[in-house]
Amino acid sequence: MKTGIVHPTGAQVLKEFNVPEVMRAAAIDRAGEPEVLSLHTMPTPVPDKDEVLIALDTAGVGSWDADMRAGWWPSGRMRFPMVLGTDGAGVIAAVGSHMRRLTVGDQVYSYSFANPKGGFYAEYVAVAKEKVSPIPKNLDLRHAGAIPTTGLTALQGVDDALQIKRGESLIVHGASGGVGSLAIQFAKLRGARVLATTLGEDGLAFVRRLGADVAVDGKREDIAEQARSFEPDGVNAVLALVGGGALERCIDAVRSGGRLAYPNGIEPEPKKRRGLHVTSYDAVAGVREFEALNLAVEQGKPEVPIAAVYAMAEARKAHERLAAGHVLGKIVLRIR
Repeated sequence: MKTGIVHPTGAQVLKEFNVPEVMRAAAIDRAGEPEVLSLHTMPTPVPDKDEVLIALDTAGVGSWDADMRAGWWPSGRMRFPMVLGTDGAGVIAAVGSHMRRLTVGDQVYSYSFANPKGGFYAEYVAVAKEKVSPIPKNLDLRHAGAIPTTGLTALQGVDDALQIKRGESLIVHGASGGVGSLAIQFAKLRGARVLATTLGEDGLAFVRRLGADVAVDGKREDIAEQARSFEPDGVNAVLALVGGGALERCIDAVRSGGRLAYPNGIEPEPKKRRGLHVTSYDAVAGVREFEALNLAVEQGKPEVPIAAVYAMAEARKAHERLAAGHVLGKIVLRIR
């Protein structure tokens, strides 16, 4: 029978996990280019009564991490050293006294934006109990660590912001990234017809493999013309994952009364037009939201494309790869 010790905060830690007082983490001491990322030794976070401690296996790497590394922060001042990373997967090493839904030893994944006790580029992360969930049954820890932020963003764009219905037509603009690659598959799960925009022959082959009915190279082809061939009466909706002139061409192909949704942070923001219903949104992490994602993943069995895997000590290289662009899927860090 497993036995445990209890921290003064009310968090129970199993002895088998032997949670250390210090851990390794990829962190920054100042804002700047990728080279500011380096391996640190720092105190292991201690979970409060409403938190869990995760021994991480995999952490996701996203453009939002690069924004933070470069000096952007959603509110207040940046505190250094700062551990980057908004999502990942691992095994629960400790639970707060208020956690009943999960227990020590469970395999979980989590999304916590600007996490108060440090990010996911670390051996351990402490997160609020509602921002963690059992991993979907058909995913291993590596792929579960790649999907929390992108999966929630994609699914909530398709289901909540756009409310895609069977038989509708959808343009996923910027479809070859972490969010877009999943949005194609979730839209197909809902019975939609999907036109995916991307770049290059490899991007076209990639989105077709994921189920896009039509693939368009946004630099070499006229998106609006291709979309009108795809849906002569105009498409029902656009999920925009990149901004700019190509997005405006996507919007040209939307029928009157159609919908456009985009995650906050897309630049430049799309221009408002008469007869177009526009929704901007942020991905929400919560118990119900993770349950919806788990159900979609278990029903649709989507491919979770991993573009590259780097060791935690190579976080700088991961950010350099991100900056190079044309990432097909999601970059991840191998923590253990």
